[in-house]
Amino acid sequence: MSEPVPQKADPAQTHVAIEWKYSCPFVSCRFDPTGRFVFAGAQDMTVQRWEIGSGTNVSLTGHSSWVRALGFSPDGQSLYSGGYEGRLVWWPATVDKPEPARSIEAHTGWLRCLAVSPDGQLIATGGNDNLVKLWKAADGTLTQTLSGHAANVFSVQFHPAGQWLLSGDLLGQVHQWELSTAKLLRTFDAKELHTYEKGQAVNYGGVRSMALSPDGKSLACSGLHKATNPLGAVQDPLIMEFDWDSAKPRISHAPDAKTIAWRAVYHPEGFLLVGCGGTDPLLLFFKSDQDKEFSRFKMPNTARDMDLHRDGVQVVTAHFDNHVRISRMAPKPA
Repeated sequence: MSEPVPQKADPAQTHVAIEWKYSCPFVSCRFDPTGRFVFAGAQDMTVQRWEIGSGTNVSLTGHSSWVRALGFSPDGQSLYSGGYEGRLVWWPATVDKPEPARSIEAHTGWLRCLAVSPDGQLIATGGNDNLVKLWKAADGTLTQTLSGHAANVFSVQFHPAGQWLLSGDLLGQVHQWELSTAKLLRTFDAKELHTYEKGQAVNYGGVRSMALSPDGKSLACSGLHKATNPLGAVQDPLIMEFDWDSAKPRISHAPDAKTIAWRAVYHPEGFLLVGCGGTDPLLLFFKSDQDKEFSRFKMPNTARDMDLHRDGVQVVTAHFDNHVRISRMAPKPA
């Protein structure tokens, strides 16, 4: 897999460059590691694949509920998908008509998140059974079950060094696990990302995504706060950055908007890119030493997921209005 030609991102010039329309709303999206494809989970229980260069579309059928979680082998040859029915499915990612290569019932209830280890050997999943599970990518063998969360597990993330796994839950607790022993080492407290709304009697919020900074010094957790009417989608986005060494909050970003920060990723140039959906569908851009965003881009419709291309310029978003869009952080062509 060749390295992409480096391009410098210009967030102030962000614009929608490509959009594909489907027959129903989307809930998830990812670029594959080669940068050739976009995969997106739709509400009709399929995964849609587009080849970016040609726009060729293929439908992947193998789930019986929404597909919220997507991940890949490092070489991009295998796709792993997780659905709200609790199923984890293996796919050949690049063939003309992908069919499930393996399917296992991974969780009781919703499978909400998955991550692939840096060496591609393990798949971590988390779900509504409050469990984190580790699977061998080669054959689907369950190797570990990590119990210790008191609520639904919303996000999982391997540390780039390979010896630790992070898992974040509905109550805003992020556990750091030692993979070799399955021991819980410490907890990052992101309780600001959780709301209990007494009038509606609901727990809401959660660690919707996690990301580690390129220099390894910060952990970002995204979600929402001020959920005064969560069932009516009245809440504000919140992104917390923790100091990795101390596990203490270092800075919080609370932009003026009515939306959810569904996903945050660190750009290789060091800034934080956040995809938001809700009343205010936004791409937000933060520097790690400033609480306010230095740029924002308003998208055409609410987004439920976001991913950054390996070229550092393209951003894909999955939308409620049946579209997958690719925005470019670069000037429009003349």
